[in-house]
Amino acid sequence: MAAAGGGAARGGGAAAATSTSFRRSGGSRLAAVPGTRPALRRGQLLLSCGVPSLDCVLGGGLAVGTLLLIEEDKYSVYSNLLLKYFLAEGVVCGHDLFVASAQDPPANILKELPAPLLDDNFKTERVEATASESEDCQDSMQIAWRYQNVPKVETSPTTSIKFGHYYDVSKKMSPELLQSIKWHSFFLPDELPLEPKLKMCNMNCGYARLLQSIQSVIYQEGFDGSQPQNKQKNILRIGIQSLGSLLWGDDICSSSTPEDIHSLTKFLYVLRGLLRKSLSACIITIPSHLIENKAIMERVTNLSDVVVGLESFIGSERETNPLYKDYHGLLHVHQIPRLNSLICDVSDTKDLAFRLKRKQFTVERLHLPPDLSDTVSRSSKQDLAESAKLLSSGCGAMAIGKKHLDF
Repeated sequence: MAAAGGGAARGGGAAAATSTSFRRSGGSRLAAVPGTRPALRRGQLLLSCGVPSLDCVLGGGLAVGTLLLIEEDKYSVYSNLLLKYFLAEGVVCGHDLFVASAQDPPANILKELPAPLLDDNFKTERVEATASESEDCQDSMQIAWRYQNVPKVETSPTTSIKFGHYYDVSKKMSPELLQSIKWHSFFLPDELPLEPKLKMCNMNCGYARLLQSIQSVIYQEGFDGSQPQNKQKNILRIGIQSLGSLLWGDDICSSSTPEDIHSLTKFLYVLRGLLRKSLSACIITIPSHLIENKAIMERVTNLSDVVVGLESFIGSERETNPLYKDYHGLLHVHQIPRLNSLICDVSDTKDLAFRLKRKQFTVERLHLPPDLSDTVSRSSKQDLAESAKLLSSGCGAMAIGKKHLDF
């Protein structure tokens, strides 16, 4: 009996141990990093790029340890704006910054960051914008009587989770807010020696020195995980302006057969290795429209995690086209990474456009304007039909497709 009792006791102890071995998982440790949130389906740490509508297009945000490549527009107006949004979001979240440029001193770039909008100010701006838009649409809605009862379509990609902040591009960020964060700079004219430039590891001298600077910041500041566990973890945001241009000493923009054809690809390969092993994220703008050798752009795209192209309407025929009167350019999503999943987590809309409205940069769904009258002239209809051909397969196929549906 004693033996049986002992066996029962041992069995009860094993059962107790078994029941306590299964513990409910608590909150993720990734969420402890300020200014970030874990992805719901991928288990990846995300941070905002500064534009909430663009975060939604990219699958919720930019993953930590990844590289976002922005193909610049013709005059580099909106690409530089996205870079400033990315850096401004880092300032508000308290992240460390690393700004590299061969054109503008990093200190001047930081002085031009947009000012953040508080929740109350943002609500006021939204109410004023909605009121003005409704007043402007009253006259048109009286003409388009058959559209009065149709619910309004949400043009801007949004999510139920609030992530990121909003900024006013008409105002500059206060110097007190900039002094509250730690930032590092890399200005190429100050970093290169006066003696003749020498290649390092068969790489452009400017790229090699930039890699050394980024690597030193990652390892010395503890972004590689070497800092003590009791210390609060932080994110390093890296912003590089106009990489690959002539100012960086690269000739990929001046010749179809450049001498340093592999310098940029080697730089991106090593940079991605540094990003993967650290709590950092990088945004690079590149003048892709100036690169004649398309094979180089294909390699650059393959070595990047996220690739987004900006097509501005400035100086083009689309600037006066009635189809694009409400937009300032098109947004092309060329590549989205597959992180811890088999498919990409992207928006269901392929036709995207951007515009600056009410002092804010937004990404919206591109759609054709409604035909408000049955007596529209043939010339205007023909213009809209020709304009619709410029769209991609989404809206274009609906606008100029067959009259009858094929089942």
